[in-house]
Amino acid sequence: MKSLLILVLISFCWAEHHSSNSTLYHDRIIHIHENGPRLTVEVEQTKVVSHRGANATLPCKFVHDSVSAGSATHKIRIKWTKLTSDYLKEVDVFVSMGHHRRSYGSYQGRVYLQRASDNDASLVITDITLEDYGRYKCEVIEGLEDDTAVVSLDLQGVVFPFFPRIGRYNLNFLEAQQACQDQDSIIASFDQLYDAWRLGLDWCNAGWLSDGSVQYPITNPREPCGGKNTVPGVRNYGYRDKDKGRYDVFCFTSNFKGRFYYLIHPTKLTYDEAVQACINDGSQIAKVGQMYAAWKLLNYDRCDGGWLADGSVRYPISRPRRRCSPNEAAVRFVGFPDKKHKLYGVYCYKEQQY
Repeated sequence: MKSLLILVLISFCWAEHHSSNSTLYHDRIIHIHENGPRLTVEVEQTKVVSHRGANATLPCKFVHDSVSAGSATHKIRIKWTKLTSDYLKEVDVFVSMGHHRRSYGSYQGRVYLQRASDNDASLVITDITLEDYGRYKCEVIEGLEDDTAVVSLDLQGVVFPFFPRIGRYNLNFLEAQQACQDQDSIIASFDQLYDAWRLGLDWCNAGWLSDGSVQYPITNPREPCGGKNTVPGVRNYGYRDKDKGRYDVFCFTSNFKGRFYYLIHPTKLTYDEAVQACINDGSQIAKVGQMYAAWKLLNYDRCDGGWLADGSVRYPISRPRRRCSPNEAAVRFVGFPDKKHKLYGVYCYKEQQY
């Protein structure tokens, strides 16, 4: 009996000491409501699809219960942020509280709240850019209450593989990002590459994606591309060193507002002559992304190889036929010819005038 009493006292003292230590490491205050949360955030749809140059509304509404519904709306803070592709950071987009509103970075002057009703926190994005693609978080805060919801902004467009004139597997991550930007595009996300694979994209060279991974899409398994007996899919090399890793890149582009065209010229041209010919026509030599966008989104079709800004020669075929990509619709790649001595036509791009 005496030993049992000592054991009970020791257990009680240990429990009291342990409880005290636990409190030291958990200083966050948790508010518990008997009837559940008084503020909830809802979205009618989790994905919105648009395209470059258009406007889009990201839906978001907040709902009060009967206790807090009568509170003044000026106390409510609405904050929109964009999640980075790795979900590790949030980029401020727009904040509203009462009569005070502020937009951030590249969103300045392009975003505002829809305000279709008192509880509407939907965000309108105007003149959408390629960089606007991604996931956005709507957060509504009222006093000690807050709730969030996530909406994806997807863009209509096309994914294309790219490598520079110096050859394949020569780009680190930052160089890959810049290469896409130089060709009127952005580095593609995994979701964009996956969607392109589902639509038939097959490419046997690994390329960077926006999350820092290196992958490639295979619809027709074969020995040089992971093995003939493997299943179709997006092959994943995993996350690679962004400074030392050297690969190609997958880029993404969307609609444009200008005019893409093949320049009718009396003679074939060297690269420098092609650049000047477009300038003389009031335009500029077209970029690779612009050709892919015209081909995919406008069904542009031309069976003439022409210079592009990166020094490559390509031509877009949307209607396969003999001598012009007979087996598939595609942007055909001729190569990177000698700029000073080889002669071709040229594709130009003219910005839309407002």
